[in-house]
Amino acid sequence: MSERTGVYPGTFDPITNGHLDIITRATRVVDHLIVGVAGNDVKGPLFSLEERVQMVQEEIAGMTFGNGTKVEVRPFSILLMNFVHECNAKVILRGLRAVSDFEYEFQMAAMNTRICGDVETVFLMASERCQFISSRFVKEIGRLGGDVSSFVTPRTHQHLLRRYGFNTDATAG
Repeated sequence: MSERTGVYPGTFDPITNGHLDIITRATRVVDHLIVGVAGNDVKGPLFSLEERVQMVQEEIAGMTFGNGTKVEVRPFSILLMNFVHECNAKVILRGLRAVSDFEYEFQMAAMNTRICGDVETVFLMASERCQFISSRFVKEIGRLGGDVSSFVTPRTHQHLLRRYGFNTDATAG
């Protein structure tokens, strides 16, 4: 039986507990998971591509996957389906938080199928505790000085505090 390789693409700007939840659950579906960090300058990311890759790598390094799934992080700035082919993947994994996500994701999956019919898109529903978390809200709350520590790991929280120019010494610990 051949190894099932899947790609979990996103901008991860920043990586949230919701993303980590999907990564953990995706390891139950594939044998090799590639977390694809998209360049996507159109979204005007807070962190550079290199910073986002580093943050995702830091979080993945601290995780354990009991089923032996290999997880790696790769940046990409090309069409997702071309990246999926470069990775020799046959599955795209996407997280859904709410019904509002579904329409966009459904359209994207249909377009991807038209481009490349041999790749399947698998939707994973966000865990109840993560359904409301989005990078966009985390950035907005953090920019305004709100506490985002329950939405991201302590490491990512420190990255956000530094980026927004808040004193990280007072919040460390």
